Amino acid sequence: MSDPTPLPDSAEAPSGLRGSAARIGTALVGYGYAGRSFHAPLIRGTPGLHLAAVVTSRPDELRATLPDCRPLADIAEALADPAIALVVIAAPNAAHAPLAEAALRAGKHVVVDKPFTLALADARRLAALAAENGRLLSVFQNRRWDGDFLGLQAVIAEGAIGELVHLESRFDRFRPVVRDRWRESAAGGGIWYDLGPHLVDQALVLFGLPERVGGAMARRRPGAEADDWCQVRLDYGRLQVTLSASMLVGGGTARFAVHGTAGSWTRHGLDVQEDQLLAGLRPGAAEWGRDTRPGLLYRGGAPVEWAMPPGDYPHYYRAVRDAIEGVGPNPVTPAEAVATMAVLETAVEASRSRRELSLPLTEAERTAFAAARPPRFPAA
Repeated sequence: MSDPTPLPDSAEAPSGLRGSAARIGTALVGYGYAGRSFHAPLIRGTPGLHLAAVVTSRPDELRATLPDCRPLADIAEALADPAIALVVIAAPNAAHAPLAEAALRAGKHVVVDKPFTLALADARRLAALAAENGRLLSVFQNRRWDGDFLGLQAVIAEGAIGELVHLESRFDRFRPVVRDRWRESAAGGGIWYDLGPHLVDQALVLFGLPERVGGAMARRRPGAEADDWCQVRLDYGRLQVTLSASMLVGGGTARFAVHGTAGSWTRHGLDVQEDQLLAGLRPGAAEWGRDTRPGLLYRGGAPVEWAMPPGDYPHYYRAVRDAIEGVGPNPVTPAEAVATMAVLETAVEASRSRRELSLPLTEAERTAFAAARPPRFPAA
């Protein structure tokens, strides 16, 4: 396979491999929940990508489920293989930064599952390394393509609720018993680093960088080793955004509630694509991403149903393929990933200090973020 040049954060597609029929050899690092349920089926369903190998400590499970994929005991085997051009990191959070660094230094293109890293300094280092080595670096922010988030963007774009003044975005679970797994350990970063990246990324897609960040985080369940509740406020001036996540919400709250000068719009329930993947449905099926549950538009009187567009998680890996081939933009750029990490880290510090804080981004980082982010909706 040719060695194409990746797309810079904010540039037009460079010269390189354009529209190649060759498949991009891909190695997946990690075959736990994220690797098995999300990345493997989405990669395998993307024309032009070839899932050649999986780094896993459970080779028998891989052989039973994906017999055509080669199990590897260590990432070093994938990095030494010239047929592997793309490495996808779906390992535990604390391993993201060192594994991504090793892959970039080996000359591979890299996709990292969220959270990108657990520290802003690591995010900055990886972004610089990708630029130095001329390799694509992207973060798997699949929920940009949730049907409800696409529907929310349509509501805002059409001016259905007038000028926005408040957006509430929640991502809740009901898991009252603490489980023995890395996601719920202190090393995993807690619920804010598990679900917060989705909430923050969506807010930045909609409105860009906030002026200030406030936060509150806590452990609510008996025996919790990491925060399992959080509420974060992004201050955009006239517009206020509230991001919340909890492991003790059994239902009844809206996933999105957006309020404006002409009305409100709410949407209950999570996007269906995760459940579809878990049930064995694959991209390309007629019902893929389709959700019959509407949003509700309130402008006085009875609410009006607002149909959801279908979700499209497969878009992410199609865009990664196109970016590697030089025919499209990186779907989630390092500049955007660094900005998301800045919000995540600032919210933690805001919770500790009980103060609202500005983002610790340099002018260069702010400029890079603005260049990478397409025009969306004004914050005020």
